[in-house]
Amino acid sequence: MTDANGIVTIPSRHSVDETVKRLENLLQEKGIKLFTLVDHSGEAERAGLKMPPTKLAIFGNPKGGTPLMLATPSIAIDLPLKLLIYEQKNGEDTNGNVWISWDAPAYLAARHALPQDLVANIAVIEKLAAAIAG
Repeated sequence: MTDANGIVTIPSRHSVDETVKRLENLLQEKGIKLFTLVDHSGEAERAGLKMPPTKLAIFGNPKGGTPLMLATPSIAIDLPLKLLIYEQKNGEDTNGNVWISWDAPAYLAARHALPQDLVANIAVIEKLAAAIAG
């Protein structure tokens, strides 16, 4: 489901940590570099704050991203690609649900006026998200 801001969100059948592990394994299999994993909830805890598990994976492949940035330099603000993996508790559901969110490729294409033939370079994110959601 894509919201009005171009963010796609799907449920994961796994915990945040397991979903992240599945992503790490898949990226490694595909030869895609995981640049960093931002542990928002871990940093919050170190600051004495509490939040549900929330991690942001930043990843990409220069062979896919460089042509995009050469065609439309402004897309560099949205690259590398990112997946937000987080738990959201609803009401009394103490287990919470795990979600995966990312910027829709069509949204990024429109935002940066990408040539249509290059959109496939970022559309891979949809297959990755579906695979890790399991």
